[in-house]
Amino acid sequence: MKSTRQDILASLKNLKGEVAKEYFVKTIGVFGSVARNEQTGTSDIDLLVEFSKPVGFVTFMRLEHFLSERLGEQVDLVTSDSLKPVIRQDVLAEVIYV
Repeated sequence: MKSTRQDILASLKNLKGEVAKEYFVKTIGVFGSVARNEQTGTSDIDLLVEFSKPVGFVTFMRLEHFLSERLGEQVDLVTSDSLKPVIRQDVLAEVIYV
């Protein structure tokens, strides 16, 4: 059974300190179908993340894998800089930060 938006936000809140320390996460938030409470059985969890310092590809991918494992669902991790201009404003308007 897929997690609810409340479950995902609560889990992220509990993980916030750990990901800040281990992966240099400054902010993390949910957007997409989970933020809109429209997720289905095939939905992934879209997360917008900002780092407190520059991180490389390996750290970024390790964080995505860590969050997928801890949340028990596939995570799609993006930074605001990587958002395509056509969706940027929509994502920033709906993101729910923890």
